[in-house]
Amino acid sequence: MAIHKSAPAVDGVHSFKLPDVGEGLVEAELLTWYVKPGDTVTDGQMICEIETAKAVVELPVPFSGTVKELLAAEGDTVEVGSVIITVDDGTGGSGTEPYSGSGAEAPAPAAGMTAGPTEDTEEREKPLVGYGEKASATQRRARRRPSPSGPVSPPAPKPAEPAPAVVAVPAGPAPASGRPLAKPPVRKLAKDLGVDLATVAPTGKGGVVTREDVHAAVEAAASAQGTAPSATAAEAAAPEGAPAADRTARERRVPIKGVRKHTAAAMVNSAFTAPHVTEFLQVDVTKTMKAVARLRERRDFADVKVSPLLLVAKALLMAVRRHPEVNASWDEENQEIVVKNYVNLGIAAATERGLVVPNIKDADAQTLPELAASLKALTEKARAGKTSPADMSGGTITITNVGVFGVDAGTPIINPGEAAILAFGQIRDMPWVHKGELKIRKVTTLSLSFDHRLVDGELGSKVLRDIGTALEDPELTALAWG
Repeated sequence: MAIHKSAPAVDGVHSFKLPDVGEGLVEAELLTWYVKPGDTVTDGQMICEIETAKAVVELPVPFSGTVKELLAAEGDTVEVGSVIITVDDGTGGSGTEPYSGSGAEAPAPAAGMTAGPTEDTEEREKPLVGYGEKASATQRRARRRPSPSGPVSPPAPKPAEPAPAVVAVPAGPAPASGRPLAKPPVRKLAKDLGVDLATVAPTGKGGVVTREDVHAAVEAAASAQGTAPSATAAEAAAPEGAPAADRTARERRVPIKGVRKHTAAAMVNSAFTAPHVTEFLQVDVTKTMKAVARLRERRDFADVKVSPLLLVAKALLMAVRRHPEVNASWDEENQEIVVKNYVNLGIAAATERGLVVPNIKDADAQTLPELAASLKALTEKARAGKTSPADMSGGTITITNVGVFGVDAGTPIINPGEAAILAFGQIRDMPWVHKGELKIRKVTTLSLSFDHRLVDGELGSKVLRDIGTALEDPELTALAWG
């Protein structure tokens, strides 16, 4: 990735450029400013929240002083290397070198951010696995508002978009820090509804404002004013992609950006690069469900969620150990197949910002309780919108749980850079021949898509069959395969 050097501080004024918080990202959308001109900031203080193509992260300022100018407005798409804020350190011209964006000079990353690479950063870095080639990511969107050249205080609303309905919300207690505590999706919801989070009474643990708190505040304000929430507010409250509440409008346009934009690019790249083959297998998982129930009663699983997905993940890891060639990637440049001796297990997660695929690093080396804890942490982080680019890089094989949506099976698209992806369908009561008799059993359908350049039909079939065998009798399989 290219390093964007800032000019030395002039008269004690430091310029902070938008850094590349991922690997090769070229732009980010500025979601929220936490500061305004005149505010005092300290080194390491979080000053804004941005959404990259891969995650939502908070940025810390790398120096102390007084905020002089905000050079980007909320909602702007800003290129990496562009100055977004200037800070006066009060020295009146110390010539101090400001933050350059390199890993050596940057402060320790905060939660949700990753440290920059330590090797030669002038070299072109490989793109994140699952997001295609960097060349496709450098395409500029058709419509872009240029970053303002002067100070932005406060940020001006976009003229092309109607302003959200401003709701008068009864005042609630504010946190001691002065900034309301809320997760990124809740902040976006409040912004869309025109609700000031500082006025909302939080009910979440630790004083966190929840989605329910925001909706309750809107309803309370509407009741107090004797009016119903506006159509704009109702539409903003609906999930992305849901039909608009205002039926007078015949269509609704949603900008393609952020996570959804890169997911689309990755899937198109994968579908038209790797020759996909998908095989299906119906499996009697009655014993798996009984094993799940017993595991939930064990003390070493008391603090984690034990679900069928845990045993599906374990079954896939056992199959990979028996057939390591399925855990590989295709190196077109060197004309080599790269077989990985480790498993970074990806778990596809649907979030309000789109599909993300974080992965559990070295999942094959974890015990079952450790794997359960990793799955819990991964899921909670994804739901909170805090999945970092590092969490989604380096995946080697993936599971997508379509069963949670009430779906039996599908033909999943392989993450670019991987050789296979397993879809796990819903578990249903079905008539099944068991020990020569027709009985009602717990049955699911497994779908394995694989890249036919790396995995032929025989290998793909063996992997799928081994996963099915492990789920048909997980305890016996664990003893036999260890």
